Amino acid sequence: MDKHFATYLVFFVGYAAFLALSLAMDRHHAQVLHGKPGSGRRLILRLTGWALLALALWLCSQAWGWAIGPVAWFGLLSAAALGLVFLLPYAPRFAAWLVVLGPLLALPPFFL
Repeated sequence: MDKHFATYLVFFVGYAAFLALSLAMDRHHAQVLHGKPGSGRRLILRLTGWALLALALWLCSQAWGWAIGPVAWFGLLSAAALGLVFLLPYAPRFAAWLVVLGPLLALPPFFL
């Protein structure tokens, strides 16, 4: 896997994971989706978030190996979390849409 492609992929998978974990909380769910999550939705969001974090770790290990992969994983997750932390209070709807729009805007240079 190309390391530049893996960087974008792990960043947006980590961003989606943190968004899912934050949407499992009442406050952030109300900010973005205007309501409180039920217990079933909360469980699904938590499981999805943790599964996406595991997927991001696996992707990093495939791109950089197990010696550097976890270090890259922590760095990219920190950047994704920082972006979400600054974006969620000011533009919560855009923070949710960035999960879809971000990869679409970041991937075209790899296919040119």
